Amino acid sequence: MNRLFDFTQFADHTALIEESGKEFSYSQLQTIADGIAKNMRPKSLVFCLCSNTVPSIAGYVSFIQNGFPVLLLDAKKNDDLLQRLLEIYSPNYIWRPTASAQGKSLYAYDNYSLYAYSEDNVPVHPDLSLLLTTSGSTGSPKLVRLTENNITSNAESIIEYLGITPQERAVTSLPMFYSFGMSVVNSHLHCGATLLLSDKTVMQGEFWKFVKEQKATSIAGVPYTYEMLRRLRFFRMDLPHLKTMIQAGGKLNADIVKEYAENAQKAGKRFFVMYGQTEAGPRISYLPFNIAEQKPSSIGMAVPGGKLSIYDSNGVSISEPDVDGELIYEGPNVCMGYAESKEDLAKGDENHGILHTGDVARFDKDGFFYITGRLKRFVKIWGNRCNLDSIEQLLKPICPDCACIGDDDKIQVFISEKNLSPDKVLQYLSEKTGLNHLAFSIRFVENLPRSKSGKIQYSALSKL
Repeated sequence: MNRLFDFTQFADHTALIEESGKEFSYSQLQTIADGIAKNMRPKSLVFCLCSNTVPSIAGYVSFIQNGFPVLLLDAKKNDDLLQRLLEIYSPNYIWRPTASAQGKSLYAYDNYSLYAYSEDNVPVHPDLSLLLTTSGSTGSPKLVRLTENNITSNAESIIEYLGITPQERAVTSLPMFYSFGMSVVNSHLHCGATLLLSDKTVMQGEFWKFVKEQKATSIAGVPYTYEMLRRLRFFRMDLPHLKTMIQAGGKLNADIVKEYAENAQKAGKRFFVMYGQTEAGPRISYLPFNIAEQKPSSIGMAVPGGKLSIYDSNGVSISEPDVDGELIYEGPNVCMGYAESKEDLAKGDENHGILHTGDVARFDKDGFFYITGRLKRFVKIWGNRCNLDSIEQLLKPICPDCACIGDDDKIQVFISEKNLSPDKVLQYLSEKTGLNHLAFSIRFVENLPRSKSGKIQYSALSKL
C-alpha cells in the first residue's frame, strides 16, 4: 500500500504557503510533524481541531503518518458540541489552537498546542486511521471510520482524473475538517504539489489578493461558493494562472453548471462537477469538464478504481437506462463503517468496499449518472450535510414541538409556539450548528400535522 504522506521524493518542493507569503518545504513540514509525534504514546486517539494553517496541517500529517487515529473537527466548533464528543470518545490528546484551550501544553508549535485529555486505553482497530463527522453542523456523535488505504486510494483517483502535478498551486477555499476540503489537502500533498493556505472566504478581497499574488492554479467550492462567484463576476477577474475549478458538496443548478462550463472553455479553464460522500473518503464520481455543457445535471461517472450501479427496492441491479433506483458505489475508498461510541472504534470493515449511498439516481444511455432524490432525510446546505432529524432534536430544548424539512437551498423550521421569537430560534440554530442564519426559515403553524400514531407527517408540511 502506498502511504498517503510520503515526502521523500519531493523534500525540497514547496508544500505550504501562508497568506504572509512564508513558504514551507516538504522537509520542513516533515520536521514539524515529527516534533508533534515525539510527544505522544503509540496508537493514541487524538482530536485535531482544524484551521487552514501550517500547524493544523502538520498535526494532521503527523497523526496519519504515525498511526494515531485522528478525528478532524472545526477549531471554531461550539464548545458544547465539542464537549459532547470528548465525553463519548475520550481521546488521549487534543491538538488545537493554544488561545482556545486550558491546561498544560505538552508541546507547542506556532499558535497550536498538544494537550493530554484522557489516560484511557481505548481499543482501536489497527487499520483505523481517520474519523470524520457524518453531520458536522449538528454535532452528531456518529463518525465515519476510514483507513489510510481508503483516503490514499481516493487521493490517487483524484490526482488521475484532475491531472494534478507537483506544479499545481491549490488555494484552500474550503475548511480542511470538511471531507471535500480534506481531499484537496490529501491529493495535493500526496503528489508533491503546493497548498496556498487561507482561512478567508471567496467574498473577501484578501482572498483574491492572495490568489493573484501566489498564482493559484485551482479552486474548490460547494454550490454556494459558485453562486457567490457569479455575483462577483468571476469570469471578469484577471486570473490567468487559475486553470481548474472543482465543485462538489451538493447539487449546483444545471443552468449555472452550463454557464461555468461555457465560460471556462472560452477562458481556457476547466470546470469539474463532482459527487461524493464522507463515507467514500470522499469522492465517488466526476463529470469530465468537456462533457459538462452537454450534461450539466449529471454527476458523471465513477472515479478511477470505482464502480457505480443502480439497484431497485428488491436489491436487483437495474440494467436499463433512465430507471430510478438506489445508487450503489463500490471501491477501495469505501469506509469501514460508523462509530457511535468509543467501543465502536475497535470494529473492523463492515462495508467490504460497498457503499449504499442513500441517494436515488439513474443513468443515461451513455452511462452518465444523475441524482434524482434522497432516500433519507439529509440535505446539504452550502456543502454541510445536515440530518433534519438531528436538527429537530437540537431545537427541542427551546421548542419541544417542532419539525424540519428542507432541500439543498434552505432548512424550513416549523414551530407551534407563538410566544417564541423567530429571531431567537434563528440565533439558537446558528450558534448550535455553525451555519449562517440565512440557512434557515421559521414558520408558525397552529398544530404540526401528525399521523394517528403521533408521527409528524412531513409530506403535509411540504405542501404548506
